[in-house]
Amino acid sequence: MSERIGCIGLGLMGKPMAHNLLKAGFQVTVYNRSKVAIKELSMQGALVAQSSQAVAEQSDIVITMLPDDAAVESVITDEQGIIAGAHENLLVIDMSTISPLTATRLAEQLARHHVHMLDAPVSGGDVGAIAGTLSIMVGGEQNDFERALPVFSALGKTVTYCGPQGSGQTVKACNQVVVALIIAAISEGLVLGSKAGVRPEIIVQVLSGGLAQNRVMDLRGSTMITHHFEPGGKVQFHRKDLGIALQLARSYNVSLPLTALVDQFFTTMIANQQGNLDHSALLTILEMLSHHSLVQE
Repeated sequence: MSERIGCIGLGLMGKPMAHNLLKAGFQVTVYNRSKVAIKELSMQGALVAQSSQAVAEQSDIVITMLPDDAAVESVITDEQGIIAGAHENLLVIDMSTISPLTATRLAEQLARHHVHMLDAPVSGGDVGAIAGTLSIMVGGEQNDFERALPVFSALGKTVTYCGPQGSGQTVKACNQVVVALIIAAISEGLVLGSKAGVRPEIIVQVLSGGLAQNRVMDLRGSTMITHHFEPGGKVQFHRKDLGIALQLARSYNVSLPLTALVDQFFTTMIANQQGNLDHSALLTILEMLSHHSLVQE
């Protein structure tokens, strides 16, 4: 592969994504605050950089996968950030989930240094990141999108060009709204049916064969029943994503009453030290409100 790829952020999503780029034959340079992930990837053939600046200097395309707006902005604009390592024809692909407004502002800032940017958030969780089957939604210039397609092909199964800068993040906000409401709907159905005397696994089996079938239930239905909430998508990050959606809705005068309700459920979970659980643990809030648990003692 001719393009040299840099990866900044090697967490739950970023590490398997970097691994898939190595498997696809790219030269990959990595940087992360945690050294454990760096060591693992270096053993797989990745080059190691000492700063975001160094990653930019050694790469043609830099991918960032970070927790929030502040982290992305820091990696791009800090003294030893991407801008400090900017060079001609550098392309930054931010695959984090951040505000469309932040994505657009950072793209404009990078453009002043002759650096191109795509916002390309993903859906599919850690399962999709590991399998290389992520859904990737991309905003930015069409020619930058076409340049990045070989990279996206190593990371995802469904890659969609959504429009100008910020469009990828806008679609991701819509995605997170729908996922949150689906989790809430599954939780309500499971608690209702279980408390009425039907085994939860029967409920999932029946719903999976009809109009109610959905990807979230395919991936999380069985683990919700058994209360196994190891994170694929953490509560704290999904609450952050809903905050982005609600901010966007306010700016366009769009009403999102159900999203606001689920946002409050997630806030309750964080207040109860459940922010690091998988977002499907929203089920426990419905169980608590109904005085019933799917897991019988």
